[in-house]
Amino acid sequence: MHIAILTFEGFNELDSLIALGILNRVKRPGWRVSIASPSARVRSMNGVVVESQASLQDASTADAVIVGSGMQTREVVADAALMAQLQLDPARQLLGAQCSGALVLARLGLLADVPACTDLTTKPWVEAAGVAVLNQPFVAHGNVATAGGCLASQYLAAWVIARLVGVEEARSAMHYVAPVGEKEEHVARAMRNIAPYLDVAPAALA
Repeated sequence: MHIAILTFEGFNELDSLIALGILNRVKRPGWRVSIASPSARVRSMNGVVVESQASLQDASTADAVIVGSGMQTREVVADAALMAQLQLDPARQLLGAQCSGALVLARLGLLADVPACTDLTTKPWVEAAGVAVLNQPFVAHGNVATAGGCLASQYLAAWVIARLVGVEEARSAMHYVAPVGEKEEHVARAMRNIAPYLDVAPAALA
């Protein structure tokens, strides 16, 4: 099972790396989580350089893809050659977008006729793309989910885990990363945000 986190130049560390950390709490044979980028290395909005673990082509064949956010997402969606490499399909993949990552899904036509979540800075750009924006941290429509606000990346990660391997595995991953003394409250909040969107069984992607 391969989960790719699309991470572009100018990426937001919280968006890509929180999801990466939570998703890697799953310890199952064949479970793999990758930073997928258009180049060998990408630099974050704060100057942190990470090495890509997968290509955009690899992401197009992954079981799940999370599109990270960043300072240059509008440049990404304006790059026709780059966008052409993203062959994403909700019929065979779970797809999630974090904050400005919603612009990528919108450009690919994957948010047609459904509302999405994004951050407040990106909201007018997503609306200009013809997508209604909800005032909430997470929403999913079938196999496509969006999250708004950096720390909502935990909800995307929990949703992917719940959909692919089950709710209890998602609870366990969230419990591990939750602050000491607040674990039950933290897990309950995360599950409350994703529970309405777990009506599709994990086997649906098999």
